[in-house]
Amino acid sequence: MSDTSTHSSGGHGAGGSKAALAIGAVGVVFGDIGTSPLYAFRETFLGEHSLAIDKLHIYGVVSLIFWSMTLIVSIQYVSILMRADNKGQGGTLALVALLSRHIGKSRYGWVTVLLGVFATSLFYGDSMITPAISVLSAVEGLTVVNQGFERFVIPIALALLVVLFLIQKRGTAKVGALFAPIMIVYFTTIAVLGVIHIAQNPYILQALNPWYAIQFFISDGYIAFLALGSVVLAVTGAEALYSDMGHFGRGPMRLSWFGFVMPCLLLNYFGQGAMIAALAPSETAVVMESPFFNMAPESLRLPLVILATCATFIASQAVISGAFSITHQAIQLGFVPRLSILHTSDTEAGQIYIPFVNNALMVAVIILVLMFQSSSNLASAYGIAVTGAMFIDTCLMGVLLLAVWKWKWWLGVPVLLLFLFVDGAYFAANLPKIPYGGWFPLLIGAIAFTLLTTWARGRKLMRDRMTEVALPIEIFAKSAKNSATRVPGTAIFMASSTAGVPSALLHNIKHNKVLHERVVILTVEIADEPYVALAKRTEIKELEDGFYRVILHYGFMQETNIPQALSEIDGCGGKFDMMQTSFFLSRQTLLPSKNPGMPIWREKIFSWMLRNAATAMDFFRLPTNRVVELGSQVEI
Repeated sequence: MSDTSTHSSGGHGAGGSKAALAIGAVGVVFGDIGTSPLYAFRETFLGEHSLAIDKLHIYGVVSLIFWSMTLIVSIQYVSILMRADNKGQGGTLALVALLSRHIGKSRYGWVTVLLGVFATSLFYGDSMITPAISVLSAVEGLTVVNQGFERFVIPIALALLVVLFLIQKRGTAKVGALFAPIMIVYFTTIAVLGVIHIAQNPYILQALNPWYAIQFFISDGYIAFLALGSVVLAVTGAEALYSDMGHFGRGPMRLSWFGFVMPCLLLNYFGQGAMIAALAPSETAVVMESPFFNMAPESLRLPLVILATCATFIASQAVISGAFSITHQAIQLGFVPRLSILHTSDTEAGQIYIPFVNNALMVAVIILVLMFQSSSNLASAYGIAVTGAMFIDTCLMGVLLLAVWKWKWWLGVPVLLLFLFVDGAYFAANLPKIPYGGWFPLLIGAIAFTLLTTWARGRKLMRDRMTEVALPIEIFAKSAKNSATRVPGTAIFMASSTAGVPSALLHNIKHNKVLHERVVILTVEIADEPYVALAKRTEIKELEDGFYRVILHYGFMQETNIPQALSEIDGCGGKFDMMQTSFFLSRQTLLPSKNPGMPIWREKIFSWMLRNAATAMDFFRLPTNRVVELGSQVEI
């Protein structure tokens, strides 16, 4: 088994001590899975398919939670998938890029890409539900303190969520400094509450034995299978551990998980089970309405509500930041049109803000809260997107184990079948939720998948059509020198392809009949790895008569800042002076084709996306007073 890592820390984690990075990871990465105890145990008993509150079911559910967390989070994600880093970066798109380098040219390489795109699409549904259910479940703790607060739950939750989205444009660096201490206090608190109840009823520790989970299935059969749809809420956020690996490195994140987060979570779940199992039957129904908050003495419940609300706020922040990050990756890899991206930190390139994504998420989250009204109702919608993404990750893991890492079939196939069975069972158990709200993340995923694949397909068709009619640059350079007047300065013509003459250059000759002394045809290429070293950034080819072809190579996690890259170039006819340089951009208009390359409805969607994409001027950080746009028409 080979380890593909070359940068074990990656991101801004590189260079920090392992302990410091592990503490930072607690604040940023583990919020989603860390706030699951607020609703996961409760929903297993009180969800759409309720269970009897007795020893058999309590011990069975706690055992299921323990073994789910062990198999899915600890073994599949933390122990196996975290080895599958793409130059230090994790996540589904990073994994797809890694696999594409090995099997991208094979017959089934396109299936891998489609699976990755679909998992990414499902993530958007998850990123809408997570803030809504997390904040709602915390604020609902007020009703445990005083039933009179019930009418204030929705307004308070909405106010907190709106504030959460409004502060995104200010960046999270200052707020982030508070994340780790708050989450450490939160995890410590839930662990202590768990220990108190376990000490009062230590028999709950028998649930470590998987026989209790098996006995649950033997006794209840189909109902136990449906209960998996709620048990999986305890492991939501597992995919975030993999996606955020680049920020802190696999070593510190494993230390955080095994050394602190997992023990705290398990102590709380076992504590909830111990508390409920010790109650008289007449008391269980009331306490089960909110077992998490009922673990605390009455005098401490309000502080626990406040602490849990802070934790859910942080968990939501991490998911929103993840949506920004995955959108940026998708833009660079060619699945999403250019969007306006604002950098909220002068020192950390990964801290970005995408207004369109932020506003879309805010509207969707508000609609979700108003539509579902409670965290229990939202739990019906939650899970199907997460389990779908997990199942896809397992399929991609199979490709990784057998095709990339070259595991022996007698080892790789049983491991793959185990996780396909486990993740497949969780996904199947969530399918009955579709009529009760599970349709929402599936609808969002289907819309996102359609948009992502339409943009990728349309972009390829457009490039192919432009390449078909492109004039070789060598022929153009020879013919143009005698047909146009040379003027002082530098002209940079942006080109999507590394072959042929960009349409903006042809239109400039046709209409203005001038050529600058130095003409640079510039193409930006995004590699299927997160970072490209500065030494490999620039590729220059000198043509005749002052013509140059320049290719800038970036990773899919890097910012494409063209003026900065040009300032570092020497071997292209001298230094670039931005005040003597003009940038010429092509803006394409689509025309109906007699033989369209994709269905008309998709062509209309692509045309709409093309019209509303951010301009290359904004995306590449070009100086606004040095840009000229020339239009062209393309049939696809």
